[in-house]
This record gives sequence, structure tokens and C-alpha cells, in this order.
Amino acid sequence: MNFGRLLVPVGGLVLLGLAWRSYGWGGVALVGGAIVMFLLMHFNRTMQVLKRAADRPIGTVASAVMLNAKLKPKATLLHVIAMTRALGELRSPKDEQPELFRWTDAGGSWVDCTFAGGKLVEWKLTRPEVAEDEAAADAPSADAVKPGAADALRPPV
Repeated sequence: MNFGRLLVPVGGLVLLGLAWRSYGWGGVALVGGAIVMFLLMHFNRTMQVLKRAADRPIGTVASAVMLNAKLKPKATLLHVIAMTRALGELRSPKDEQPELFRWTDAGGSWVDCTFAGGKLVEWKLTRPEVAEDEAAADAPSADAVKPGAADALRPPV
């Protein structure tokens, strides 16, 4: 069982009880106000992340390679959506665990992220295959000299 889900509400009740015992109704009002403020801040952050994600197409990201570098185990789905600023494309059956989401960039690379219980378990970067003749045409030759390169090696006068 996930005791983390029970820890926050029980902690709030304990704080309310301690406030009542120490300061009476004034303490309950103060701690209750702090708890409501915490909940409103969390709700506001969630709405901001989803509002930013609503402006982008589902499953897109600026760079799949950069997303792959930034991902960390146990990150929440909300945190990954905040990083990508887009909702992920759901690749697994709806309402089944674990959930698989995909984010794709303009170059055709994609990152598949697996979430179990809302937490990131694993991810995999996939890059498209590049043909041999295209790779040779795009690669600069070894003897090519960039303009101004010789000037950069001279000591200042």
C-alpha cells in the first residue's frame, strides 16, 4: 500500500489537533488557512501546466534528445508534462497500468515513457535510421577549413 497518500492528510489533521490544543480556535483558523493555501497553490500550478500544454499538439516536444537527458526516475506525469509543455500521446489501453506515453520531435525521434501509478518507471529514446549516402553527404570533409579559423589561432597583437 502507498502510505505516502495517507501521510499528507494525517499530517494535516495532526497539525490541526496540535493547533487546537495549543491556541484554540485561533490556531485552528491559522493552520486551516495554511492548509487551504497549500491546496490552492498546488491546484494553481496544475492548472498552469495544463493550460500551457493545451496550446501545443498532443505528443510533441522541441527535442526528444533533450527530454531524454532531463528525465529522472519517479518523476510524476505532471512534472514531465511541465517539462515538455505538451500532453503525451497515450500508447497503452486507456485506464490500464502501466501507462505508456510518447513524445515526438520534428526530426522524427521520440521518447516512450512508462508510468506506473503516475510515476516514471522507464523511458526509451528512439532515433530514426539515417541512410548511408545521406550521412556521407551531410558530413563535413576532414580537410575543410572554416573561414576565419586560421585567424583564431594567432596570438593577439
